[in-house]
Amino acid sequence: MIRTNGGFLITQIKQVQGRIFDMLLQKAGIEEFNGAQGRILYVLWQEDGLAVVELAKRTGLAKTTLTSMLERMEKKGFLKRVPDIKDRRMLKIYLTKSARMLSEQYNQVSDEMSRIFYKDFSEEEIVVFETTLKKILGNLVQQEKDV
Repeated sequence: MIRTNGGFLITQIKQVQGRIFDMLLQKAGIEEFNGAQGRILYVLWQEDGLAVVELAKRTGLAKTTLTSMLERMEKKGFLKRVPDIKDRRMLKIYLTKSARMLSEQYNQVSDEMSRIFYKDFSEEEIVVFETTLKKILGNLVQQEKDV
C-alpha cells in the first residue's frame, strides 16, 4: 500500500480554514459567534427545531462538546432549548429571532470561504473533489458504526 497523508492534510486544511473563517467573520463584523458555533447556526438555519442528537450528527460535533456550546449560545440569546412535546426527556433546539437575522451575513462569509477554497478549480474538479470527500466521510461514518 502506498504511503498516504490524506488525514494529515485534512486536519491541516480544517485548522487553517477555521482561522481564515474566523477572520472573515470578524471582518464582516460578526463577532457574536465563532466558526464552530456558526456550523450549529447554519444547520439550524436549514432546519430549525432539531434534537441535540440530530444536531450533533449534522454538525459533526461530539454530543458533549455540542451541549456545552449550546449552553453558551443560549446565554448569548441565539437559541432556546425546549423539551419535545412527545418526549420531555428530549430537547429540541430552536433559533431566536436575533440568530435568524445573522444568516444573510453568515452566508456572505461562507460564500467568500468557498471562493477561497475553490480558487482556480474547474467545476469538474470541484465535483470530483467533493465526491471524493463524501466517499471518505462515508467510509469513516461506517467505521464508526462498526466499532
